[in-house]
Amino acid sequence: MIDIRFLRDHSDVVRASQQARGADPTLVDAALAADARRRSSLVAFESLRAEQKSLGKQVAQASGEEKTALLTRTKELSAQVKEHQATANDAEAELDALLFRIPNVVEGAPAGGEEDFVTLRTVGTPRDFAAEGFAPRDHLDLGEGLRAIDTMRGAKVSGSRFYFLTGVGARLELAILQAAMDKALAEGFTPMITPTLVTPETMRGTGFLGEHADEIYRLERDDLYLVGTSEVALAGYHGDEILDLSDGPKRYAGWSACYRREAGSHGKDVRGIIRVHQFHKVEMFSYCSVDDAAAEHERLLAWEEAMMAAVELPYRVIDTAAGDLGTSAARKFDCEAWLPSQERYLELTSTSNCTTFQARRMNVRERTDSGTRTVATLNGTLGTTRWIVAILENHQQPDGSVRVPEGLRPYLGGLEVFEPVR
Repeated sequence: MIDIRFLRDHSDVVRASQQARGADPTLVDAALAADARRRSSLVAFESLRAEQKSLGKQVAQASGEEKTALLTRTKELSAQVKEHQATANDAEAELDALLFRIPNVVEGAPAGGEEDFVTLRTVGTPRDFAAEGFAPRDHLDLGEGLRAIDTMRGAKVSGSRFYFLTGVGARLELAILQAAMDKALAEGFTPMITPTLVTPETMRGTGFLGEHADEIYRLERDDLYLVGTSEVALAGYHGDEILDLSDGPKRYAGWSACYRREAGSHGKDVRGIIRVHQFHKVEMFSYCSVDDAAAEHERLLAWEEAMMAAVELPYRVIDTAAGDLGTSAARKFDCEAWLPSQERYLELTSTSNCTTFQARRMNVRERTDSGTRTVATLNGTLGTTRWIVAILENHQQPDGSVRVPEGLRPYLGGLEVFEPVR
């Protein structure tokens, strides 16, 4: 949720952010109008309450006609107080609803939609498979040859966009996640195994129940939601708490299963395990002071790039356009690996600076010399199931075997090559 004081003082900035996102700028004016009604009604309420208390003392001392007149006025005041209180309550409820519909204020992201990102840098050179004398296979062909991926039985058991990872496929996912957790530990993160079911309050507080609510699985009988990222549980971890950030950010690395309905993605990336309903991920999450948020964002990105280097993938870093940001993000950087079979880049990691947006909803503050203030929250991916796609395709060999990146070999018993199963 954005700060109402910021909205009052910088409404032009919020309108510009809405326009950059392609969102509705009239929500800003509607929120300001509701805020004005609420404040006006509260002023009238307080004034009438003060008069009401004063008349109460006069009534106790009056008699006869004077007392009758005072009692009549007291009755009128009581009705007016209730009316203004109700108006203020209604305006506050309307304001809260409007504020929950306004996404975070964009900070530095380019304007536009999904295709309007800015490439910040490109690292590594994609392999020239033609020069090597063979055409690259896609990850599913390779995975089936290695007996690493089984989408047919996944669909038989659970439906479309489900899969089994078997043999070296399962081992490879565990290697990716363990390498990610080790990286997080080395950088001072606290490892966490997080809940994958959360309350509506937690899901709403992190900004996932807005326009993308149809992406989320809900258990109606229990009124709980399945998370699409451990960011959700980690954002709620310190809800309604005051943190001590005097020694720097509080950093957590959450390992969890993740679930996404992929609503609206019919026909997109249906082959293999690029876009699926269930996967695993290690997610970085940071609580930090607002003044340090931009620098922390760069640190998270650097750790993601270190993981890209560890698995030896050519990639680019993009500055995501405002219209492609999630509700909570003020800015987001993605690392996209080259996908040889499709000759395009595929997102493997993202890191978002959510500024105070989530923390204000979750009521997470820090203690400072001048009192308490809302903290900033940031998140970023360190490893996930989708990495298998890029690793198999980029490190494949003509006979269908796959070279294991050196950064993952310690997690695979020193294995250097995945060999096809004949």
